[in-house]
Amino acid sequence: MPVTRGFTGRPDRRPDAQPGQRGRRIPPGQYDAGEQWPSLTAEATPQLDPERWTMTVDGLVATPRSWTWREVHALPGSGYEGDIHCVTTWSKLDMRFRGVSVDTLLEAAGPLPEAAFVMAHSTTGYTSNLPLADVTGGRAWVVWEVDGRPLPVEHGGPVRLLVPHLYFWKSAKWVTRLELMATDRPGFWESNGYHDRGDPWLEQRYQGDP
Repeated sequence: MPVTRGFTGRPDRRPDAQPGQRGRRIPPGQYDAGEQWPSLTAEATPQLDPERWTMTVDGLVATPRSWTWREVHALPGSGYEGDIHCVTTWSKLDMRFRGVSVDTLLEAAGPLPEAAFVMAHSTTGYTSNLPLADVTGGRAWVVWEVDGRPLPVEHGGPVRLLVPHLYFWKSAKWVTRLELMATDRPGFWESNGYHDRGDPWLEQRYQGDP
């Protein structure tokens, strides 16, 4: 299974990075959560039956596609090893996720030339908007396993989006659909004052941040 390592193999040379072997992997304004993995959500936690779950890619694509739980598991697997960062200031290092690359899903659907943004939709109605460039090129996954175990429901299980180079609210829990768009429109938290992109190294937490 191909695995993309996080930002762990190269030292961070940003002047605002914290010193130390582990600290320089932590963006400004963040702390190392250690063994804890806080669970935060804007909606009630659903109980999803994987046998009824589907993953759809539609919008500005040549061929809208949907996969069942078994079909998506039959796709070539991919994974991520590295760090994640939440806008509430915690970072968790050395995570291991497994699933399928968003590149694989998009390749099957065929994004149209005018597609420039993605809206991730959850079964709860939660949405998160992202530039297409932030979910392609081996930068995003749909994942169902963490550290060798099924993804817990409180962390988005059975399946969530994973975009680890951005603040974690962008990694929509309980994801069921990726909608490709020509123009950007705000998702749930973006409509409530959060930054449209959310780069943790630039501290893009709220609208108006750089």
